[in-house]
Amino acid sequence: MTAKKVVIYTDGACRGNPGPGGWGVLMHYQGKDKTLYGYEAQTTNNRMELTAAIQALRALKRACHVELKTDSRYVMQGINDWIQNWKKNNWKTAAKKVVKNVDLWQQLDKERQRHQIDWVWVKGHSGVPGNEKADQLANIAIDQAQDEA
Repeated sequence: MTAKKVVIYTDGACRGNPGPGGWGVLMHYQGKDKTLYGYEAQTTNNRMELTAAIQALRALKRACHVELKTDSRYVMQGINDWIQNWKKNNWKTAAKKVVKNVDLWQQLDKERQRHQIDWVWVKGHSGVPGNEKADQLANIAIDQAQDEA
């Protein structure tokens, strides 16, 4: 049986860096959209970008062929260029320092094992509808949390 093809847009947002942050996900499968978003009171933009990707992959109930689109160069470089060496070096950088956001990188590494993922970088705030929606969701998460505070 062929794995289901899911297109996912992820984005993170932070008001101040560090500061209150949100993450947003738009998932598209067989003509249907699903959205996810969440909030953290004190975080960084990079942590929210990673969290969005983790939560998107975690939401998939079975192994899928995923096209994951992000506007985060940090996520793209980490997953495509850095992660293999980090793992080889026990989650340390070339400078022998612990990888920043190692907890999230380890979670993302675990979640990606279940899927075939094509990682795609898209330019942020450039009118790509899925990316704009993910950004909007990340900001809605922040707004809702601050309204409740």
